Amino acid sequence: MGDHIGRRDADTPFPGLAAQLRAHVRGDVDFASSARALATMDASNYRRVPAGVVAPRDADDVAAVLAVCREHGVPVVPRGGGTSIAGQATGEGVVLDFTRHMNAIVAVDAAARTAVVQPGVVLDDLRAAAGAFGLTFGPDPSTHGRCTLGGMIGNNACGAHSVAWGTTADNVHALDVLTSEGERAHLGRGYDGVPELLAEGVRALVQGDLALLRTGFPALPRRISGYALDALLPERRTDFARAFTGSEGTLGVVTQATVRLVEPPAARALAVLGYADESAAADAAHLLLPLGPLTVEGMAADLVGAGAGDLPAGAAWLFVETGGATPAEAVSRARELCRAAAADGPVTGRAVVADAAAQRALWRVREDAAGTATRLPDGGEAWPGWEDCAVPPERLGAYLREFRALLGRYGLRGAPFGHFGEGCVHVRLDVDLLSAEGVRRYREFSGDVAELVVAHGGSLSGEHGDGQARAELLPRMYGADVVRLFERFKDLWDPAGGLNPGMLVRPYRLDENLRFDVLPRRPVDVEFGYPGDGGDFTAAVRRCVGVAKCRDTQPPPGGVMCPSYRVTREERHSTRGRARLLHEMLAGEVVTDGWRSQEVREALDLCLSCKGCRSDCPVGVDMATYKAEFLHHHYAGRIRPAAHYTMGWLPLWLRLAAPAAPLLDRLAAHDPSAAAVKRLAGIAPERDLPRLAPEPFTRWWRRRTKATGQPYAAEGHPTGRGPADDTADETRRPRAGRPAAGWAEARAAGTAVVLFPDTFTTYFSPSAGRAAVAVLEDAGLRVAVPPRPVCCGLTWVSTGQLGLARAVARRTLDVLAPALAAGLPVVGLEPSCAAALRTDVPELLPGDPRARRLASSVRTFAQVLEERAPQWRPPRVDRPVAGQTHCHQHAVLGDAAERRLRERAGMTGPLSGGCCGLAGNFGFETGHYEVSEACAEEQLLPALRAAPEGTEVVADGFSCRTQIGQLSDRRARHTAEILAEALREAATGGQK
Repeated sequence: MGDHIGRRDADTPFPGLAAQLRAHVRGDVDFASSARALATMDASNYRRVPAGVVAPRDADDVAAVLAVCREHGVPVVPRGGGTSIAGQATGEGVVLDFTRHMNAIVAVDAAARTAVVQPGVVLDDLRAAAGAFGLTFGPDPSTHGRCTLGGMIGNNACGAHSVAWGTTADNVHALDVLTSEGERAHLGRGYDGVPELLAEGVRALVQGDLALLRTGFPALPRRISGYALDALLPERRTDFARAFTGSEGTLGVVTQATVRLVEPPAARALAVLGYADESAAADAAHLLLPLGPLTVEGMAADLVGAGAGDLPAGAAWLFVETGGATPAEAVSRARELCRAAAADGPVTGRAVVADAAAQRALWRVREDAAGTATRLPDGGEAWPGWEDCAVPPERLGAYLREFRALLGRYGLRGAPFGHFGEGCVHVRLDVDLLSAEGVRRYREFSGDVAELVVAHGGSLSGEHGDGQARAELLPRMYGADVVRLFERFKDLWDPAGGLNPGMLVRPYRLDENLRFDVLPRRPVDVEFGYPGDGGDFTAAVRRCVGVAKCRDTQPPPGGVMCPSYRVTREERHSTRGRARLLHEMLAGEVVTDGWRSQEVREALDLCLSCKGCRSDCPVGVDMATYKAEFLHHHYAGRIRPAAHYTMGWLPLWLRLAAPAAPLLDRLAAHDPSAAAVKRLAGIAPERDLPRLAPEPFTRWWRRRTKATGQPYAAEGHPTGRGPADDTADETRRPRAGRPAAGWAEARAAGTAVVLFPDTFTTYFSPSAGRAAVAVLEDAGLRVAVPPRPVCCGLTWVSTGQLGLARAVARRTLDVLAPALAAGLPVVGLEPSCAAALRTDVPELLPGDPRARRLASSVRTFAQVLEERAPQWRPPRVDRPVAGQTHCHQHAVLGDAAERRLRERAGMTGPLSGGCCGLAGNFGFETGHYEVSEACAEEQLLPALRAAPEGTEVVADGFSCRTQIGQLSDRRARHTAEILAEALREAATGGQK
């Protein structure tokens, strides 16, 4: 679990437990408050505080944990990725974390189409291993990048392709299990491998209630609720593995599983069918099943949101995937399916998507739904709970109409989506779980909707299990007699009731243990405005619902979140883990030091403030902002780390140091001097100190414009091509531009832009600023630079010095006020600074309308060229490119314009996703170098090594260029520099 600060065991009701576990277990035993806080919640509405967390190394460790806990009378809760939505991955006692050590793929047998795995294996890792043999594991829940096989077996997970390949229970061949008494069982079909006393008890239970087992379980493709006791019937070959699957850790602990693999089609296509509403889509879904689709997924416009513009006409859609031996065959089947759908019902629109990237983009909307559905279009919060019932597919439309009516009676809103082909619907509802009256109404609603599901012959759970959210309602579905069978079955396996108590049988009430109960009822005094959360920091922290996309073991294509987790694989270094610790900090029960918490400070220490979560997290958690807020309060009135005073105040120090740049660079090149500076400044010794430019950009600009006395550069040639000014000819004076009365005339001209002279461009990379001026002028734009120093305040924000950041931002707004009043675009060359102007400044100054005006005025270099000079033709570069898209560009500004600009200039190839790892001050700080380098090794450095000779290395961010320069033999340049060079070559006949 790593070397936690404050590793001392927290006080628990079980004295001596931790010491005895450490004496008998080779794996990690962590009873510190941080480890306990990280395991209090899963992806549900529930919270239970464990005594400690153990990461066993093998089955012997699991047996030792069970023995020690049995002796102490302590419950044990097996946990996978912690993405359960019904509360079954939370619990008191000891939580078993299988993700750290018991995560091996033991074997893949391609001939038998099976794989042997440990419970901590992430599904995508198994899929990758099986993919080498042309096989895959059929069930694929939307959390496939972080959910574990053990968790899938515990919940009987399903996913989008269960139409073709069934649920997890359909794909489990055999299970190695430890009972609560420490007995080892090998579960398959029949009683062989089952401990003798357990076998006798189960045989008596089955023989004694054959009629009930044959009649008491509805025949549904998605019956997940309760125990699958009907799998033990003789005519079903007494399938113990199937009966155990979906038991939610209440019967035994899986230590190894043999699962079946399937051969997916070589090619796939996606038919997208539009309907007037979700009920019409649901009515049609089951009619498509005879055509043999791989998936039939449904969602409505209130979930898709802005993405609906890319879909065929309609207010709800079915995503129906088809397969084939060739792309043409898959497309042909999709078209046939579209024709059949149009013949069977009122289709409002249809489309066949053959392109793999376009299919992935649409599936991403569906996969993120479990998170995005927690925020309604008006910003209201929505929660799981009545999350995933299933009814017979042919009754889904009727069920949804009555369900919508029931929501209306309770005044609730939600966005249903899910596996329409199998009658399974997910929905998050805007229930009030913060007040006693709201919780009471939620309980009443749950009872009514359970009756509705049962009336339609359905199952309370169609995928995520019962947990605490639905187990109390099982008697309404099964009746008292079947529920008594569940209790007897549980007691046979777990006589003392120590495995995940309160789940499935003898359950907690569905309104107990709510995770909101411990949070402050009044807003916390904070510095940022949190506009998306009503100014409430607690509501901002509540955004994290635990779906854990930040724990994906591979970065999403083009995505960023969460680079530090992918390096350390520790929960506390994921966005979710940090949010959990902040939640517990606000609760004050486990993390008791409030803003002074060392547990939270330690977890945030490796947050790169990349803002990747702001865009990649389905619910928009912005951990960079939360980190800045925390650091502000944590160090209030206290001495800060040296790096906060050096790199946090960097704009000021650079302005003071600029006149002595040559001397300082000589000192930086002198190893003993540089080492001393780095020690004093809190800079990692492995880092080289960046060199200051001999002439800052702003000094060059003043010298360049002094002759005309105008704030604008020369007006372009009649052709739109103006003088390409840069270091090759810095003394050339611009042609006299048209006199301008001021900002208002510039706006009227429609060609003036304000170039924001950020700290990094000004003092470290003025060549990028000079190049940008050359390119903007060539495009016919007139460039203005603020007459006095300006700064976005980012370095103060990232180090949590928010009072100073606010003062800096106000001064910048004062300087830019005339330009903002004139409506001029503000061009940011440094993505991190442009992003700070776009987000941090208005959130620090929520009451200043100038801050909002500035945010709406900020444009990237490519964006302003596209908007203000749409007819301009960039020079041809015609070279392949590699490099890095800046994290803040990805998360805040978007890079679509940059991609189009590169394409128009003939700069071919994608830039790396992920994070370069330097991330402003992060990679320079002492203790961060290894993580910083590992982040670069994830995507960036391999891409550079693979790039052929002559590849242009592009990085618009100073941090990215610095990281590339220090960790590779490549030199990266800003897009503006590459284009300016191409302009010079075009003007001089190809000579540089």
